[in-house]
Amino acid sequence: MSPSSVSSLVVFVFLALLSQACSATSAAPAPPAPQSVGVVTVQPERVTLSDEWVATLDGNVNAQIRPQVSGYLIRRDYQEGAAVRKGQVLFEIDERPFAAVLAQARANRAEAQAQLGKAKRDLARDQPLAEARAIAQSQLDNDQQAVLAGEAAVASGDATVQSAELNVGFTKVTSLIDGVAAIATAQIGDLVTPSTLLTTVSQIDPIKVYFPLSEQQYLRMTSGGRGQVLGTRPPLTLTLADGSIYPRTGTMTAVDREVDPKTGTIRISALFPNPAQALRPGQYGRVRAETRAIEGALLVPQRAVTEIQGTYQVRVVGSGNTAHVRRVTVGERVGSRWIVADGLTPGDRVIVEGASIRDGERVAPTAAE
Repeated sequence: MSPSSVSSLVVFVFLALLSQACSATSAAPAPPAPQSVGVVTVQPERVTLSDEWVATLDGNVNAQIRPQVSGYLIRRDYQEGAAVRKGQVLFEIDERPFAAVLAQARANRAEAQAQLGKAKRDLARDQPLAEARAIAQSQLDNDQQAVLAGEAAVASGDATVQSAELNVGFTKVTSLIDGVAAIATAQIGDLVTPSTLLTTVSQIDPIKVYFPLSEQQYLRMTSGGRGQVLGTRPPLTLTLADGSIYPRTGTMTAVDREVDPKTGTIRISALFPNPAQALRPGQYGRVRAETRAIEGALLVPQRAVTEIQGTYQVRVVGSGNTAHVRRVTVGERVGSRWIVADGLTPGDRVIVEGASIRDGERVAPTAAE
């Protein structure tokens, strides 16, 4: 092959390769379109924050029913677990020993009254005789002293009779308040004394609820010049053990006098209406109250926040619809959102919906629900 033919062949091959390269270049795919992401625009809001505490229910008034005299229990006159009235007889103690003491006291008083009557008649008879000097003055003095002694004996007899009558009355053990009576803790035939607990009667409408307030929460609620927790009186919501919400709200009524040094809490009492008597002493629940408000808070959905090694990040759409990762400081949660204390400004667009977006990537933002 001649040199000219070789040169022509090389040129032909070079032109063919150049044509293929140009064709490949012209067929390269176009860059992908920006990925669609859902964003929320953060704006300042006023939010209220709530605190929750474990609560214990108790009667508004709990009256322990104990006898005031010792004796054998012979009867129970109420239905256990039922409502009772103030003054209603709940138990009866054998009154026969006390009735006998009362009869003896009355007899002694009658004897003292008879002695007083005799002393008065003696005084009335001897007084004119003493004035006429028919008898000695000492006799008249004795008569006067006998009258005073008789009056004292009658007064003592009256007191003894009253005490015996009270003891007879105390054999009927009555309720001290209106309320619900518990199951009896003493049985018929028991020998009871004033230290014996027979039952307990509780007022449960309204019912009292106790819950502990931490020292920090107490200081926060008493700040701002109010000086006391009860100055705010936020309505209280009660969540029962089964997770249901009690339909009526309660009110704080009292703050204990001291902070418990063992737990660092102070006890608060509240009252909840209980007309149906569905709530009973001894139940547990959770009390919630709105305790403070924040003005101008910036909130983002929790799903927009990523936690990495103790730090929190969000993805923000900046100018030119470019995504950027921004570190933020988060505060408390409000429902399904998080308060951002630092790292965002009003008007920032935060990505909440979309696949993983790289820092600096262009996106197509749309408003998220």
